Amino acid sequence: MTRAVIFDVDGVLVDSYDAHFRSWRDVLAENGLVLDEARFAQTFGRTSREIIASFWGDDVDVARARAIDDRKEALYRDLVRDAFPAMAGAVELIDALRAAGFVLGVGSSAPPANVELTLSCLGRSSAFAAIVTGRDVTRGKPDPQVFLLAAERLGVEPGRCVVIEDAPAGIRAASAAGMASVALLGTAPADTLAEAGARTTVGALHELSPAILARLIDG
Repeated sequence: MTRAVIFDVDGVLVDSYDAHFRSWRDVLAENGLVLDEARFAQTFGRTSREIIASFWGDDVDVARARAIDDRKEALYRDLVRDAFPAMAGAVELIDALRAAGFVLGVGSSAPPANVELTLSCLGRSSAFAAIVTGRDVTRGKPDPQVFLLAAERLGVEPGRCVVIEDAPAGIRAASAAGMASVALLGTAPADTLAEAGARTTVGALHELSPAILARLIDG
């Protein structure tokens, strides 16, 4: 039976934490608001719509929210484009999984342009059979919608999928989708990721292999 791996993007394929913090900080400053790193860390993994609502309120005008979102993401892409911060081991793991017969997907809260930029900079756009972004879903992680939609587009049952994530909200979303999950250590401590439901935790992607991920799915 087919096995699938669904990758988050931020903090898994691209080391985007600093660029996201700086771009959110700058767009908020342009609007007279202040963002410190502690509050930013609480938002990581959420959709832009949810983050904007947390600062401007749930009743923020749709056109204004879109303008804020577009400005923030343009700032982000400018920061990462020229010196792309790829996560160590990402390309090697993608290639190994493809060679082993896995199908690959993306399940991210990021907008399409950010995901496309990441996959292009990695040189692996064609490796992914399904890509789900923040524009495809109405509910952000920890809701499982993003991963369930990725599995549907891949044509693989949720129980045959494993998710690679770095945020507790993403791990909870994978668990809610009925999928195994691997937590990549980054901004969240290992115990928090374990409490969220991660099956295993690794410090870097090169610690993973097709055999390890197959055991997580089959077990």
